[in-house]
Amino acid sequence: MRAPGSSLSAVVWRKSSYSNQDGGECVEVAFHVPTAISVRDSKHADGATVTMGAGPWSSFIAGLRASQL
Repeated sequence: MRAPGSSLSAVVWRKSSYSNQDGGECVEVAFHVPTAISVRDSKHADGATVTMGAGPWSSFIAGLRASQL
């Protein structure tokens, strides 16, 4: 999770191509520095944000592609 007081307001968020375009199931990602990726629910843009390094992100994506998650 992002640290209290930190701001991601300047990053560019990109909605997943698998997100529902009708307002449901929306996930957005931001690649704001070469080694940090943030994920959020686009319906709650001011809510919780998960930020991780490139290694955990790669493992997460590999798990999704292998249908392990």
